[in-house]
Amino acid sequence: MADKHPNLRVKGRLMSASEIQRTLVRLAHEIIEKNNGADAIGLVGIKRRGVPLAQRLAKLISDIEKRPVDAGILDISFYRDDLSTYDTRPVVNPGSIGFDVTGRNIILVDDVLYTGRTIRAALDALFDHGRPRQVQLLVLIDRGHRELPIEATFVGRTIQTSDIEIIEVKLQEIDNDEQVLLVERVD
Repeated sequence: MADKHPNLRVKGRLMSASEIQRTLVRLAHEIIEKNNGADAIGLVGIKRRGVPLAQRLAKLISDIEKRPVDAGILDISFYRDDLSTYDTRPVVNPGSIGFDVTGRNIILVDDVLYTGRTIRAALDALFDHGRPRQVQLLVLIDRGHRELPIEATFVGRTIQTSDIEIIEVKLQEIDNDEQVLLVERVD
C-alpha cells in the first residue's frame, strides 16, 4: 500500500512474520481456555485478511486439541452502511460460511479493529446464517477510535494510533508478504 500510494509513508514495522505467528499461537491457546476446549467452536474470518487468520487459528487449535476445527468465510461487502446510501441487503447463501453456525461458539476473526463498523456489519451477516450460541471477536490489532460499543474478546496487540495513521496488515496468503506496518497519510 505504501509503495503504490505516494501519499502514504511507512512509519515503522509493528510486527514481523515471527511475531504474527507467536501471537496467533497465544490467541489459539486463549480461545481454547476461554471455551473449555474446541468442541463447540467455529472460526469465521471476515474477508479479506480475517480469512487466512481464521484458517491459521483453526489449524493451530486443531493441532493442540487433536480434533478438526471449522473455519469459514464471511463476506460483508454488501452490509457496510458507509459504502452506499442505499439500504441494499444481499441474498445470503446459507452455505457460504462453510458450516452451520447455529448453537456454536463463533469466533469472528478480523485483522484490525478500528471504528467497529465492519464488525457490526459482520454480525448482521453472521445472524443471517443462523443463531450462534455465543459470538466472540478476535482481532490481530486493536487500534482504538471506536464509533460503536464493540470490544474484542481476543486481541493480538493494542496499538494507539492517530487519525492520519493506518495499520497495514500484510499476510502471505494475500500479499506475498508477512508483517504489520504503521503508515501515515502525508499531503
